[in-house]
Amino acid sequence: MNSTSMERVREAAKKIRLLLLDVDGVLTDGKLYYSESGSESKAFNIQDGQGIKLLQHNGIEVGIITGRSSKLLARRASELGIERVVQGREDKLTALNELLETCDYQLEEIAHVGDDLPDVAVIRRVGLGIAVANANHFVAEHAQWQTSVPGGEGAIREVAELILSAQGKLDDTLAHFL
Repeated sequence: MNSTSMERVREAAKKIRLLLLDVDGVLTDGKLYYSESGSESKAFNIQDGQGIKLLQHNGIEVGIITGRSSKLLARRASELGIERVVQGREDKLTALNELLETCDYQLEEIAHVGDDLPDVAVIRRVGLGIAVANANHFVAEHAQWQTSVPGGEGAIREVAELILSAQGKLDDTLAHFL
C-alpha cells in the first residue's frame, strides 16, 4: 500500500465510532471443530479481545454481524461486553441497514472487518472497509485496507491499534499499562 492510500485509511480511521466484525475467519481462524457428540468449538484470540477492550475504553463501540449462529459466540461477546450482536444473517448489508435504524452512527463512522463474500457489500458501504490478511482475494480487492495478520491470529488487535493511532489515542492508551 502506498503512502497516499495509507493516509486515506488513517483519515477514515479517525472518524470511526463503531467497529463491526465478522466472526468465522475474522475473530476465529475460520475452522469449525465438531466432536463425535455433535458439540462445536471455536478458538478466539486473546489479543483480539484485548484490542476490543481498548477500543471500548476509548469510546468506540464494537458490534458483530455474522452469517452463522453460535452459543459460543454469544458467550464470547458477553464476556467482552459486545451488545450489538446479529447472528444468522448471510445478508449482512440488510443487517447493517437495520442496525443503522437503531443507532445514531453515520456510515463514515463505521468500520467493518470481513474475510469472505458475504462481507463485501458492507465493506464497500461503510467508512472503512477492512479485509483480514487471509481474506478471499475478491474481498481484499474491495477493502480499503488489509491487515498483515490472518483472522483469528490478532487481526482485530491490529485494527484496534490502527484506529486508536489514527485518532491520537494509542500512546496514552498504552501508557496506561506502564
